[in-house]
Amino acid sequence: MDFQAIRKEYENHGILDSELTSNPMPLFRQWYNLAVEKCPGPWFEPNAMSLATSDLNGNVTNRIVLLKQIEDDTISFFTNYESEKGRQLSENPQASVVFNWPYLGRQIRIRGSVVRTSREISETYFHSRPRGSQIGASASLQSSIVSSRNELDERKTALQEKHRDQEIPLPDNWGGYNINPSQIEFWQGRLDRMHDRILYKDDNGWTSMRLSP
Repeated sequence: MDFQAIRKEYENHGILDSELTSNPMPLFRQWYNLAVEKCPGPWFEPNAMSLATSDLNGNVTNRIVLLKQIEDDTISFFTNYESEKGRQLSENPQASVVFNWPYLGRQIRIRGSVVRTSREISETYFHSRPRGSQIGASASLQSSIVSSRNELDERKTALQEKHRDQEIPLPDNWGGYNINPSQIEFWQGRLDRMHDRILYKDDNGWTSMRLSP
């Protein structure tokens, strides 16, 4: 494969200083809303973000999760607390996420501390999901080894029978996390690899700076 031939020129307009806000969250919302508005089709999930976590030994793992809430200065996702990421966040409650919107030539990187949402918030979101997704979350012991696909299907069937015509209870090991940003970087692709990068850092108040590409 000729990797040199896989190249893209970014022709979008850059990030003007006049567009910057004192707090990065309004700008994040603007970019996110545009990404949703300009989404190229149902095959692309503009709320998908790459989430990196690590344990206390520095072993880093990464996966795609979905942004589900933006509240004040936090962003939230939901998962199994006993999954690999859940165990790592219990040890080291710090995370980094990346949004990539190639159709806009844009990325956003966010780094920050992580705390669990309240059970009330987790329960409200859990019961807003399709019933099949609720059953799936209850049936899956995420990141654990299973003997076969049949084992998963049998768990699912058992739960469907157990809760037939009843509300699915929120599992004790499932819920949300809030990421409280300490750094947010906005990246806009530009011609000749002269990209725009604006970094916001929260050191007892937000400050912004322009970085070299």
